[in-house]
Amino acid sequence: MITNQVLLLLMLSILWPTTALPFAPGNIGNLFGMPESDGKILQRSKRGWMWNQFFLLEEYTGNDHQYVGKLHSNMDKGDGNVKYILTGDGAGTLFLIDEKSGDIHATKRLDREEKAMYTLNAKVLDRNTNAELEPDTEFNIKIHDINDNAPKFAKEIYFASVPEMSEVGTSVVTVTATDADDQTYGNSAKLVYSILQGQPYFSVDSENGTIKTALPGMDREVKENYQVVIQAKDMAGQMGGLSGTTTVSITLSDVNDSPPRFANHSFRVTAVESTVIGAAIGRIKADDPDVGRNAEMEYTIVGGHDIFNIITDQITQEGVIIIKKPLDYETKRDYEFRVEVKNTYLDARFIHGLQFKDYATVKVTVEDVDEPPIFTRNPYIIEVHEDTAAGSFVGVVSARDPDADNKPVKYSIDRHTDLERLFNIDSVNGTITTLKALDRETSKWHNISVVATEINNPRQTTRVPVFIKVLDVNDNAPEFAMSYDTFVCENVKAGQLIQTISAVDTDEPLVGHKFVFSISPTNPNFTIDDREDNTANILTRRGGFSRREMSMYLLPVVISDNDYPIQSSTSTLIVRVCACDSRGNMQSCNPEVLPFSDGLTTGALVAILLCVIILLMIVVLFAALRRQRKKEPLIISKEDVRDNVVSYNDEGGGEEDTQAFDIGTLRNPEVMDANKLRRDIIPEMLFPFRRTSPIKDNTDVRDFINGRLQENDSDPTAPPYDSLATYAYEGTGSLAESLSSLESAATEGDQEYDYLSNWGPQFKKLAEMYIGKSPGRET
Repeated sequence: MITNQVLLLLMLSILWPTTALPFAPGNIGNLFGMPESDGKILQRSKRGWMWNQFFLLEEYTGNDHQYVGKLHSNMDKGDGNVKYILTGDGAGTLFLIDEKSGDIHATKRLDREEKAMYTLNAKVLDRNTNAELEPDTEFNIKIHDINDNAPKFAKEIYFASVPEMSEVGTSVVTVTATDADDQTYGNSAKLVYSILQGQPYFSVDSENGTIKTALPGMDREVKENYQVVIQAKDMAGQMGGLSGTTTVSITLSDVNDSPPRFANHSFRVTAVESTVIGAAIGRIKADDPDVGRNAEMEYTIVGGHDIFNIITDQITQEGVIIIKKPLDYETKRDYEFRVEVKNTYLDARFIHGLQFKDYATVKVTVEDVDEPPIFTRNPYIIEVHEDTAAGSFVGVVSARDPDADNKPVKYSIDRHTDLERLFNIDSVNGTITTLKALDRETSKWHNISVVATEINNPRQTTRVPVFIKVLDVNDNAPEFAMSYDTFVCENVKAGQLIQTISAVDTDEPLVGHKFVFSISPTNPNFTIDDREDNTANILTRRGGFSRREMSMYLLPVVISDNDYPIQSSTSTLIVRVCACDSRGNMQSCNPEVLPFSDGLTTGALVAILLCVIILLMIVVLFAALRRQRKKEPLIISKEDVRDNVVSYNDEGGGEEDTQAFDIGTLRNPEVMDANKLRRDIIPEMLFPFRRTSPIKDNTDVRDFINGRLQENDSDPTAPPYDSLATYAYEGTGSLAESLSSLESAATEGDQEYDYLSNWGPQFKKLAEMYIGKSPGRET
């Protein structure tokens, strides 16, 4: 078998019958390793000693290295002195060259879709001297394409929609596949589209992949979704070509081709007469097989209605019947009207021959209920003057029972709206009166709620707001609008303006405020000029003010209004005397100080003296508080005479000490066990308890409590609610007997306190104090 390489050598031998070929590489290799000739006689590059381009098939599947071509120089005599070197794209890794023979091999499979051409450089060197025998020449290795890539769609599943009832040939969607093979070489990337699933409803354009409708009258209400499988095949669809598929999910979108229809053309609704205005009493619904905007409906009452109205629920597309006016069972009990339903959006293509509306009859029955009272007005607005005395008439509210029985009604004020209890109402006739005097300056309006309740059925109540406007009476005098900081310069001249004043009045006369300002005409220092616009100017009557003579002037200003009765007040304007510059700007308002011989002014001496007195008082008060700090006695009585009580802070046994002290002993002294021993300490000796017979039944404590109880019951200032009073009462008897020396027959010096040391550690401090004071123990 003659290989392509041998055939190529034979052809070259005929063209150049020489022992050594004048060109290489590419003159030896497989068929695709030939130099590119484009139909011309093979010629080498004028500037190089080799061919500048080689061809190589992609996707080589052999185990050995793929042969690419051969480099050969005329300087190579075959004696092994020539060395070939390869550099550039993939040289040494992807492409290897035999330094002696010039053979080029590819080390792995090449893929044109990864890289279509490689650029390399070839050198010829003398093996002994490394001198260049040929110039550095660049050449390309071009990868030839084979059909090794199947067409691929961008998506595995496409979603598209087309209106129902579309004409045949309506475009739905275009799906396009791509082929990674060379588009310019052969038919490897030429695609043809076909439909594998979805006929007879849809077809596909074989060239561009456009899916179109193929069946007329497709109805969404019959079938909405379709699955179409499209195939793309390369090699122009010929046998052996590769193919890829994708799925297109096509949905028929809705058009308004179906009118709304009532399934039942008669509806019956029941409503109670107490239904509030705007409330819904029932719903009706028509059916429309369309969806979305095409299924939107509008309900109307044919000819309208005075009592009822119908609106459309945009979510459920139901007709909601609502109340426009109150229902009254006693007036009318049955109503009937017609309702029309129609689509809000119409498609002109389908309205011919169809009526896109329908009608139904609605009957409403009113049921009787026990209704609450009804006020004649809602709300009430009443005016009353602020000088109205307590108990005066304000206004009247009226309510009635709308039922046929006309049951009696009582009135009351919701005290949550009248916390200050300013008003009262007659429960029978609804007359409102004042309980306290009203003040417009405190509150201009009073908003209360009056409740009307059926006497026979207290659950039936009605509220009505009553707005009481307090009318103004001129009962407040005007006063300064603000606090003025007024000064007069020492070098001021007579008739100079020093302050402009204004006034305010909390009253609101109908004709507006008109204030009159005046001062005493005999004032030698200042005068006033009423500007008759509710302001006035304060002027100086003279010049030559001095801070030494008078540092401050008090100027009484009388302000009067013009309402009836006339109200006036006197406001005092404080005018300070200050030092000013030539332009009248204030520099200092402190009074000049006349120095004493010792250098201290009178003001400084007074200030120092006051400070010393205050400090002394603080020191004395602090010392007195320290000495007198003690607890207030529980019972203050003239007969309450006690010895000094010495406190000490010995700690007891805590909560777990259940035997150190028994509170039950104080409550029931008779049950005390005389021989009961404590378990928390070891007693030094056993001794009997000395006690006196307690008073039977604790009569003294009972009498004390009963006396305090009678005092609280008869106290007119006691609060109206239950309260707890706590008292401390020692009683008349004690198991420890009296410890006071006032009731002892012997003197303190004759008293023996040795027994205190036997009472345990709790009385250790007390024993040390009294035993240490005994005369017999003093040294």
